[in-house]
Formats: sequence, structure tokens, C-alpha cells
Amino acid sequence: MCLILFSYDTHPVYRLVLAANRDEYYNRPTSPLAFQDDKPHILSGRDLKHNGMWLGITRTGRFAAITNFRNPGWQITDAPSRGFLVSNFLDADESPESYLEQIKSIGQNYNGFNVLVGDKSNIWFYSNIGNEIQEIQPGLYGLSNKFLDTPWPKIEKGKACLEKVLEQKEKLNPKDIFHILKDTSYPPDNMLPDTGVGLDWERILSPLFITSRFYGTRSSSIIFVERNGNITFLERTFISENGVSKEEKTREFSFEISG
Repeated sequence: MCLILFSYDTHPVYRLVLAANRDEYYNRPTSPLAFQDDKPHILSGRDLKHNGMWLGITRTGRFAAITNFRNPGWQITDAPSRGFLVSNFLDADESPESYLEQIKSIGQNYNGFNVLVGDKSNIWFYSNIGNEIQEIQPGLYGLSNKFLDTPWPKIEKGKACLEKVLEQKEKLNPKDIFHILKDTSYPPDNMLPDTGVGLDWERILSPLFITSRFYGTRSSSIIFVERNGNITFLERTFISENGVSKEEKTREFSFEISG
């Protein structure tokens, strides 16, 4: 996952509105959003290379999401898959804070990551680069491949667009949020961050929705957690044909929080 925009406890209908794009190489095997055969209480997509997850939610309202921290100067060979940080939380029953305390004790073993974990009571954030656990307060946030709310152009633009959608005080139309996530516009070069990957890649990675011949946005996801306990999870997947991204399918699951 390389872009997460979310509103926590700011809307009269929704406790959480989360919008995310997963960016990955097109040839990396992936299974789409579904309740997992081996863990039927978990709704997520799955990375079939290492069997981890990047975003998911459970029938009891636990959710987790992860982004990589872009730091090409720090790469650990044979580090464990960061996708298990998501799936392990979803399959556990401990509090988000307690889980992150455990992750903090072993975070140095992983390549750079940011992780969000939450339940029906609260949401917490941890990055093994910053190495601090943070409780999320009500507000609007953006996360990409740096720290939470780092003002990269796509974070600032995405937050502003989502804030405008959230001005609607009734139920939201997911089409409006998918429209935000499909933004392929490029900021000017003088606004791009310097993360060590070179200007060409900074340009490729700068839109909310990424397209290139071999790498790009593979899926866009929306999670609505309503205050009455209803959850809706939508995932729209994309394929690349000769460097052109084409919509594949939209999947939607709705259920009530149990337990």
C-alpha cells in the first residue's frame, strides 16, 4: 500500500472513512479482496509472493494497513515480509497499542514501514523509522511512503479532496472517493520530494494513481465503518496493457460488526 487517506471520528455517519491505493509491480501475484479461506473472519486482498496482506478488516471491526517507508539506503536482505504485520494483527485479539509495543521491540528486523492498526475503540500508528507509537486523534490524515502527514503533493491534494467529499453530512457515494484515488496528474518537479530514487522515479511515483509500463496502482480500496456498526469494503482492481492502466473489476462486501 502506498497511499492511505483517512478520516477518523469526524463525520456524523462514519467513525472511519479510509481510501487507499496499492502500488506494486504488475507481475507480482495477488489475490483480490475476499474473506480468506484459511482465516474466514478476515476480509482482505493477499500478496501471493509472501502470503501477507496490505489492508484488511475483520468481522469484529479490527483493521490494519501498511505502507513501505521509501529509503533505498536502508535495505535489509532477507528481512521478514511486512505484510505479516497486517495479517498477524487481524488474526490476534490483543489491543492495538499492545500489538504495536510488541512490533516496536522487533521493528529493526524489518525494512522500513508505517502501520495503522485499530479496533472498535481506537486507532494507533507506528513507523519503525520514527520508532514512536502514536494514538490517532479525531481528524483527517494522509500516509504514503514517509511519515504520517508528510506534506507530499499527493498527500496534500488527496486530503483536500477527501475533506471536500466529507462535507456531505449524509452517506457518502464511493464513486466520489474512487474519483480522488484515480487522479493521475503530476505535480511540478520543484514540489517533488527527494527520497533517493532519482528524479525519473520521483515523477512516476508522484500522482495519487500511478501508471508506468511495469509498476503502478494495482487496486483502489475504500472502507466505510459506520457508527451503527455497519462496514462496507470496496476494492477496484486494475491491470496494465502496454503501459495503460485499465479497470478490471470492483468488489464490494458489507456486513455488521460482530462480537
